[in-house]
Amino acid sequence: MGEVVWLFIIMIIVAAFGFAPLGYFIYRFTKGGDKPLGDIEPHGDSPSLVNDFAEKAIKFVKDKLAKK
Repeated sequence: MGEVVWLFIIMIIVAAFGFAPLGYFIYRFTKGGDKPLGDIEPHGDSPSLVNDFAEKAIKFVKDKLAKK
C-alpha cells in the first residue's frame, strides 16, 4: 500500500510540473484584463520569409495537381 501512495505523490508532482506553464499562461492572461500577451501585430501585416515560402510551395503543389 505504501508503494501506491508513493506513486500517487510522484504522479501529483509530475502533473504539477507538466501543467505549470498552462497555469502561468492563464495567470498572465487574466492579470492583463484580457489583453494579449505582449505587443502583437495583426496577421499578415509584417512580411515573413517563411510565409512567403509556404505560399509559393502551396501554389507550386496546386499547379502540379491541376495539370494532372
